[in-house]
Amino acid sequence: MTPLAFTLLPDRALLAVGGEEAHHFLQNLISCDLESVDRDGAGFGALLTPQGKILFDFLIARDGERYLIDTPAETSADLLKRLTFYRLRAKVTLQALADWGVGVGALPGDTAEGLLSVTDPRLAALGQRHYGPLETLSALAAETDGPAAYEAHRIALGVPQGLSDFVWSDVFPHDADMDQLNGVSFRKGCYVGQEVVSRMQHRSTARKRMIRVSADAPLPARGTPVLAGDRSIGEMGSSSRTEGLALVRLDKARAALDAGETITVEGVSVRLALPDWATFGWPEGAESE
Repeated sequence: MTPLAFTLLPDRALLAVGGEEAHHFLQNLISCDLESVDRDGAGFGALLTPQGKILFDFLIARDGERYLIDTPAETSADLLKRLTFYRLRAKVTLQALADWGVGVGALPGDTAEGLLSVTDPRLAALGQRHYGPLETLSALAAETDGPAAYEAHRIALGVPQGLSDFVWSDVFPHDADMDQLNGVSFRKGCYVGQEVVSRMQHRSTARKRMIRVSADAPLPARGTPVLAGDRSIGEMGSSSRTEGLALVRLDKARAALDAGETITVEGVSVRLALPDWATFGWPEGAESE
């Protein structure tokens, strides 16, 4: 696979969490294990509702004595406000890094000085993410279509992303494949929403999953129903021309496929496939509602 050219992601923003209790504060709050973040340099996680649904999902990187949270720019202020709500009397500093940005792809030449570079913790094939001053990152980003190329790359790999593929507060981490992409720890202690997520894991009750969708025509917008006949079995997430993602009830999809039914999205016939990295499969006993 040809490495992606370096590009700045203008739709991402950074928050910094520092202070002597930063590790403890985050470890008791978010879904990933901060011990792994400290060891590997980066992680993928979420802040959940008490009912176990995704309130925010993000990447997190260790930067010296602080942590950087890589999150959608449009909701970064909301995440900062929520973290502030949970801080209480903890010895933690919370800050929006307005003059820092997020880049992805192969750096041009030997230009890493002053940047924090990590392998994407969700899937190594997504490549490197780079954090640093916006001025530095902007000077390195030469391709104007870079963000679109990166989105196409992410979608082709079948990796879902909050706001792009699903609405926050509507889905559980398992629905968004976070358990498959290193986004949930089942070994660390309690965090917000942990009991529900652990129950889904141990009882294997996840029925909806983000999977790959492809067609011979451009795919429609996020939220468009995925149909088996006239029955909805899911809805579209993001897409790049003829490749996309969809949140689908696996049992209903399997039943439709076994029955030879055509799966469509807004009248376009589509093919469904599990991501190559997925350890879950099609259910054995599929429903046929």
